[in-house]
Amino acid sequence: MATILTHKAFGFTLLIFSISFSTLTSALTNAEAAYIAKRQLLTLPENGDLPDNYEITVDPKLTFANDRLKSAYVGLHALKDVIYSDRTNFTANWEGPDVCKYNGVALRHLTIPKWTLWLVWTSTMQTSQLTFQLCGIVPKVFRRLKLMFEFDISNNRFVGQFPTVVLEWPEIKYLDLRFNQLEGELPPSLFLSSLDAIFLNNNKFNSTIPDTIGNSTVSVVTFAFNQFSGCLPSGIGNMCTVEELLFMNNNMSGCFPNEIGNLKNVTVLDVSNNGLVGPLPDSLSEQKTIEVLDVGYNQLIGLVPEKICSLPKLENFTLAYNYFSGEDQKCVPNPYEQLTSNDEGNCFPGRPNQKNTETCNPVVTRVIDCKYSCPGPKPVTPKPELPPTPKVEPPPVHWPPPPPVYSPPPPVHSPPPPDHSPPPPVHSPPPPIYSESSPPPVHSPPPFQSPPPPTSPPFLLPPKIGAQYMSPPPPISQDIKF
Repeated sequence: MATILTHKAFGFTLLIFSISFSTLTSALTNAEAAYIAKRQLLTLPENGDLPDNYEITVDPKLTFANDRLKSAYVGLHALKDVIYSDRTNFTANWEGPDVCKYNGVALRHLTIPKWTLWLVWTSTMQTSQLTFQLCGIVPKVFRRLKLMFEFDISNNRFVGQFPTVVLEWPEIKYLDLRFNQLEGELPPSLFLSSLDAIFLNNNKFNSTIPDTIGNSTVSVVTFAFNQFSGCLPSGIGNMCTVEELLFMNNNMSGCFPNEIGNLKNVTVLDVSNNGLVGPLPDSLSEQKTIEVLDVGYNQLIGLVPEKICSLPKLENFTLAYNYFSGEDQKCVPNPYEQLTSNDEGNCFPGRPNQKNTETCNPVVTRVIDCKYSCPGPKPVTPKPELPPTPKVEPPPVHWPPPPPVYSPPPPVHSPPPPDHSPPPPVHSPPPPIYSESSPPPVHSPPPFQSPPPPTSPPFLLPPKIGAQYMSPPPPISQDIKF
């Protein structure tokens, strides 16, 4: 009789989640990816979870070296059951008790006396072309992976909202969602977790950056190549552990917050290709550890101070394609200096490859007050209390009731009597005078004339016929809701 293991699906220790495909595979088309995602959504329950009594049948003839490998077998086969497209038969050898030989599975012996299963599942860069394979949504059943440490589903075709299930793993430290088609908002609780690295770039997220980012303990976070909007949160200055912070290629706006100078450990800060305005804050000169600073392709104005260009560890400073109108000599590109800088596409007089005066003047002369460029949340205006509705007393009831007043019926008009006057007499012409030489003429009988028709009485409508027999109004069509 087969052994039934209940409540243990996905119960193994899973640290890294990814799979590498061969170079011979071809990418999924958009239609194929959409079809697979639809199948998945139709198969899973509404919340994307499996019932608590979900069971995996284990052949009793199989023998395992220890219970941990048996749990790994259960988890891997539960995973295989929810794979909706395996075009390369990657899981074809996922049979038998020797899970160490399964494609994509490796065992590592840690310093502590226990074995841990590592499962790798991502597509890799092959011949300079990404091979997209996995698609669909990240189901909530993954919440059962209680020992998840590193979750990497990058370079695939996952869709839907941010997979909040990842926030239910207490040990998660590394989250990589890059190069998918995820969209919507970021949950504020993302930055309240114990994550050390968050990679969100190259998706379709389109919200603002949550203010909770100041509570994050990450060392690296990338928001790049999405559709994030709004201002850089002022709480960014509280990220005392962050080393790399990337915002490039979004729709960010407003001025730099002065608190950005509080990033004492940052080495890379990239806000290029956004819509930032105003001058560079003086607080940037407090970032003694920064090595790469890229503010290019924005609408920044003002002067580039010497303090920023003299930062001790700054090696690469890109300020190209803004509207800066002056820079310190220390900031001018010099091949003999340690600092590599790019200042083209600005409004520097006498420098090569700059914007013309007609393009610069409307922006350079515009006054920007950064105190109001990033307004905070609008205060909630309480609704005015409406005055109480006066109570209307009903009219008094008299008993006995007064006799009803009947209106007299409308008069009935009889039609006028028909006119029986005789028709007017017909006068015959006088007899002709005959001569003796001409024969008498033959007269045709006079034409028969019908009497005039009797005068019809006028047709009167019964009273109130307009109100009683009016056509009903056309039916009001209602919108059909799907």
